[in-house]
Amino acid sequence: MTTAQTTPSASTPTRPLDTGPRAEIGVIGGSGLYEFLDDHETVEVQTPFGPPSDPLVIGEVEGRSVAFVARHGKGHRFAPHRVNYRANLWALRAVGVRQVLSPGAVGSLRPEHGPGTIVVPDQVVDRTWGRAHTIYEDEGPVVHVGFADPYCPNGRQVAIDAARLSPLPVVADGTLVVVNGPRFSSRAESLMHQQAGFGIVGMTTMPEAALARELAMCFTTIAMVTDHDAGVEGGDAVSHEEVLRVFATNVEHLSAILHDAIGQMPAHEPDETATCPCRRSLDGIELPFPLP
Repeated sequence: MTTAQTTPSASTPTRPLDTGPRAEIGVIGGSGLYEFLDDHETVEVQTPFGPPSDPLVIGEVEGRSVAFVARHGKGHRFAPHRVNYRANLWALRAVGVRQVLSPGAVGSLRPEHGPGTIVVPDQVVDRTWGRAHTIYEDEGPVVHVGFADPYCPNGRQVAIDAARLSPLPVVADGTLVVVNGPRFSSRAESLMHQQAGFGIVGMTTMPEAALARELAMCFTTIAMVTDHDAGVEGGDAVSHEEVLRVFATNVEHLSAILHDAIGQMPAHEPDETATCPCRRSLDGIELPFPLP
């Protein structure tokens, strides 16, 4: 169901996917990670859901093989509700990835967690709509996967430990509420989210996390707070310019956290013997088609 070929480039070597390049860890995020990928190869993967946001870029970080995909595409051309999340996750799995790190910018719903805070959430609430939320939507056996704990326990602990090595404040748990975007929340919506006890708000992660679970992949979100959401203690309305400014100010720290986390991720386990509960999410389930 999946075919792949390398994309020719004057600056990077290419080779058939069947003989290389493979990756054990995937990163879905912005272009800031490119500088860590030494001798990288660009790989174009065709999926049943169309092309991913951008061709994958595969290289090494801390001696680990890493595949990177720009969530919004180069130049940030895809709004959150237009990202082809299914293709992105399928493409990563097709090149061997089973552990995914998903960095992203979020707004804080807590006055004490200001811009520059790193949050590694342990829960998520999905308030998106109109997105393709499942891999298994065509005719065939119905596939229900457990999602009580949406993030990988091993990946979360590694991310928390890596974040605590940075100078940024770290919050080691909390609930991320995902809104559809691309607009920011109204003050009333923000107040509702605060009253519900949510900690941060963003526009991605869902359906990313759920799709990863449907593909038996580990998934961890590393969120950087760029602003207080509208209505948090009478704060100003959120602006895109401010979000970009704060993110740019702290992107080196976020990149360092990713760098350290990648190096400390658990060793890759074959599908047949994997022990992480994320990797066992499809055990005993009849699938309508084989996975890559």
